[in-house]
Amino acid sequence: MPSAPPRYVTPIEGDIRDPACLRAAFARGCDVVIHLATIPGGAAEQDPALAKAVNIDATMALVEAAAAAGMRSRFIFASSIAVLGETLPAQVDDSTPAAPTMVYGAHKAMMEQWIATMTRRGAVDGVSLRLPGLVARPALSSGMKSAFLSALFHALRAERRLALPVGPDATVWLMSGGAAARALVHALTIPSCVDAIALPALRIRMRDLIAEVARQSDADAHLVSFAPDAAIEAAFGRCPPLATKTADALGFTHDGSLKELVAAALAALDEREDHEAGDT
Repeated sequence: MPSAPPRYVTPIEGDIRDPACLRAAFARGCDVVIHLATIPGGAAEQDPALAKAVNIDATMALVEAAAAAGMRSRFIFASSIAVLGETLPAQVDDSTPAAPTMVYGAHKAMMEQWIATMTRRGAVDGVSLRLPGLVARPALSSGMKSAFLSALFHALRAERRLALPVGPDATVWLMSGGAAARALVHALTIPSCVDAIALPALRIRMRDLIAEVARQSDADAHLVSFAPDAAIEAAFGRCPPLATKTADALGFTHDGSLKELVAAALAALDEREDHEAGDT
């Protein structure tokens, strides 16, 4: 009989704030850390203490645990465009300064700097990636103020009505979950970089996104209406053109086109539902 395949992943379930969990995770050293855990936008605003405990304290402890392992681990940090704040210039590029207005964005900006500092000190080999809006996330509440972007996909697939908190001419930066995953993997191969990297994203007008999701879902675009919320539109619906010269030179890419992004997002939702059905 053939021998069992080697086991490459040992899952460790626990709370990232728990020192015992970190000790277990780094017990055998660690070559790579991809840090995705966070308390996101809306949830961070509602509970700043919890957000600090996870986004700041636990992240710093994770970096320190990686450093203590003594292997100068490549440390990939999932940062966010939220670090840029709400008042953006006519075009955003690699020189646009961080000016967060939300607790979540401020936490991400602080951790970018901490990881860069620990990289300069030789403790880890850090790379911070500023992710755009990702679609489509699970339908469960994520605590993200940008959750309406994923809700659009779920609503049209199910032919349900949805009122969006932004207008039809709102512009957003988007990437599919699959493209984001490829970016995280690609970040394992690039040279060391202490500056945060803004990832390429498609700049999409909401009316065009609605039309394409409806077309690929065989749904009626008129199921979607608009009830703009000034604060949400200011934070998520006024994205100017985006230039990502550094990321482009390093080989990062976006989904290619609106059609490809929507197809990838819908395919991922189908795959997730099939997987969940298989577990029941």
